[in-house]
Amino acid sequence: MTIPVLIDCDPGHDDAIAILLALASPEVELRGVTTVAGNQTLDKTTRNALKVLELADRTEVPVAVGADAPLKRTLRTAANVHGESGLDGPDLPEPTTKPVDGHAADLLAEWIEPGVVLVPTGPLTNVALMLERHPDVRDRLDRIVWMGGAIGEGNTTPAAEFNALVDPEAAAAVFGSGIPVTMIGLDVTHLALFDSSHAERLRVSGRAGKAVAELADFFLRFHRQRYAFDGAPIHDAMAVAHVIDPTLVETIACNISIETQSQFCDGRTVVDRWSVTGLPENAEAGVDVDAERFLELLVARIGSLS
Repeated sequence: MTIPVLIDCDPGHDDAIAILLALASPEVELRGVTTVAGNQTLDKTTRNALKVLELADRTEVPVAVGADAPLKRTLRTAANVHGESGLDGPDLPEPTTKPVDGHAADLLAEWIEPGVVLVPTGPLTNVALMLERHPDVRDRLDRIVWMGGAIGEGNTTPAAEFNALVDPEAAAAVFGSGIPVTMIGLDVTHLALFDSSHAERLRVSGRAGKAVAELADFFLRFHRQRYAFDGAPIHDAMAVAHVIDPTLVETIACNISIETQSQFCDGRTVVDRWSVTGLPENAEAGVDVDAERFLELLVARIGSLS
């Protein structure tokens, strides 16, 4: 059965690749894309989402605009990772469509029905606003698969991953909502590195593949300089891949709480892997991934878009 998905995102190189993976995979049906401020400002992330759908010739997929700032904090972006446009690297086609009317938080609530999986790949601001405005969604939303957080180290502070740090209050609201959440964090995304050999396979596969190879050229430079990696984790695509094939990522049931009032650890996703707090399990956390199968899925599916 085809799984209907909604992607709430802040494109972002890996968000763009996640959207393309969803569009290229018959196991899922991408029913809508919503945008939030995160990797770049809201105007840029929205434009980037429209560009990615234009690239894939899938402009019928609706795009809705969401929050331009976190619930309680000043927005921080990741221009150092994704560039001033948010998608530096390729020359992507200009959008021929516009976002639909209405706020993403309201449209997500309208689009969600039993069976839909919500895949947020940015800060959880839109999702938290949806739950605040439309509490009945809790009865209709079966599952959230979020790319964010970490059991181990952060990537923006020593303690926090970027998506969690941008809006920890929103993350706390979502993890406290009672909706089943799967956290695809840095612990698993850093185990699967997309390298130059993957990029070269895609570079000759057509328009979408060439664009992803050029996105990777830019993204890989940052990860080589920052982490001395031989490749780049395509974080957000792994969340989509987990919906496509749940056997790719090994997860554990646990309690996940979000730190919101700490001098050094704001945005920390506190994963009680060994059940030491006595708090109830409220999530699944990714702990391992079949990296080779994930990367092969990613390259093969995006190559097929051409």
